[in-house]
Amino acid sequence: MRRVPTIQAVPLGETETNAYLVSGADGDPNGCWIVDPGVGPARLVAEVRRQNLEPRAILLTHAHYDHIGGVDAVEAALGRLPIHLHACERDFCSGPVLNLSAFGGRPVTCREPDHELVEGQWLELGTSRWKVLHTPGHSPGSVCLLDAEAGLALVGDLIFAGSIGRTVFPTSDLAAMAESLERIQREFADETILHPGHGPSTTMGIERRRNPFLQPGALR
Repeated sequence: MRRVPTIQAVPLGETETNAYLVSGADGDPNGCWIVDPGVGPARLVAEVRRQNLEPRAILLTHAHYDHIGGVDAVEAALGRLPIHLHACERDFCSGPVLNLSAFGGRPVTCREPDHELVEGQWLELGTSRWKVLHTPGHSPGSVCLLDAEAGLALVGDLIFAGSIGRTVFPTSDLAAMAESLERIQREFADETILHPGHGPSTTMGIERRRNPFLQPGALR
């Protein structure tokens, strides 16, 4: 029987952004992905070391400052790693206005990604396979990562338990958000566990029934 990867949330920074450690996949049990390392990632680095994990890559669901603020510190502690990000947000890494940190008075930057996340692309960690879904709205390059066989999804700031990502930022798009939310409702099974950028995990079925923003006409 296939071993389902473990997804561990490590909330970071004042915004309590969920950084994630994805590990335990068959074929590479100690290998891990670091997803969305936010500002002040000391706890995240400590977990990697405590569990004797071997980071394979940094994956970014999008490039707002609270999801990229710890990239440089993680690499300083653990060594240089391949960074994956959608091409739409490459400039966010060096742009405090684009990544929203300029508005808080503490500009955040990180180095540019090594690889682009592309709609329909497959990423592998051991024998686990994750499909990249481009789900803009909260930001233009937002993505979800879905392991449909395991019933796991990393959804960034697209959807939260009982809510959705904000669409009031300069690069947000409410119409695109509505389309992205409709898409995951079509493509994610009810039992799919959603791991969001903030707050607790939930399931697609629960959100389909209870999330007010997923009800017909809510964003139209």
